[in-house]
Amino acid sequence: MSFTAQVKDELSRVDGECPGCAYAQLSAITRVCGTLSFRGSGRYSIRVATETGAVARTMIKLTHELFELETPLTVRHSNLHKTRNYLIEIPEQDELEADLIRLGILLPGQGVAPGVPQELLGSPCCVRSFVRGAFMAGGFIADPRGDFHLEIAVTGEDFATGVVELFQQLGVKARLNRRRGSFAIYVKSFDDIVTLLTAMGARRSAQAVANVRRVKSLKNDVNRRVNAEIANQARSTGAAADQIQMIAQAEKVIGLRSMPPALREFCLLRRANPDLSLAALGQRCNPPASKSAMYHRVLRLQRLMGEADGSANEQ
Repeated sequence: MSFTAQVKDELSRVDGECPGCAYAQLSAITRVCGTLSFRGSGRYSIRVATETGAVARTMIKLTHELFELETPLTVRHSNLHKTRNYLIEIPEQDELEADLIRLGILLPGQGVAPGVPQELLGSPCCVRSFVRGAFMAGGFIADPRGDFHLEIAVTGEDFATGVVELFQQLGVKARLNRRRGSFAIYVKSFDDIVTLLTAMGARRSAQAVANVRRVKSLKNDVNRRVNAEIANQARSTGAAADQIQMIAQAEKVIGLRSMPPALREFCLLRRANPDLSLAALGQRCNPPASKSAMYHRVLRLQRLMGEADGSANEQ
């Protein structure tokens, strides 16, 4: 089961907090994935197609709870994609027009309502239920192990803009993108996705996303530390190679025996331990020396070599 299907299955088991929540959720499901047909004289019919059993189950459950409507269900199998397609048909019925007006899908004497039905969204719980229904009907969420991305596909610019405003009421920042005659309302922020899932009632899924985020953060932290260590080792190795080359030149020009004891000790230790950092090399000294002390010995050797080169040039 995909992560989207898991979220929708969890949402299908969430109950509304007030009687109006069911109307809000059913309105959103019907509006987003339903097709409304009109045959004159107020004769309407609806077809709702979905590949998610949880959506079909919720649609039929709410329709039967709220209205006395016939809702024949057809289940079709796709051999090519190995999926099921659920088709719910609400045929022409005397009371259907009034029910659609009650759901805010039709405006009396005006046809299909262009935006979200504000009359159904008088309380915060109804807003959450409407958004839950919209996501169940047209939503997608990527597996958080790969990327953080959630979106809802809808039709109608006024409706899409209205859903974005509902997201804002829930504290979620969403963006709108036009796609070949439809609109995609999408969220890519981890925090916003967790906030939205929690608001819709998918608390278990929100926790799953949060757990993945923690694992990703841990892996990223480990990778940063490893990369930093590799970079430090590379710099240390390069510096050690330069120091060994300088020691070889100093031995020819100055001679190790002519150097001060501390500097001669550094040269001998560095040549014997080309892979050690300055801090580790300092622990080999007698007595042990700090990293700062070892660095000053490198600078002192550089000065001696500079003075030797200057003397050679004067001659």
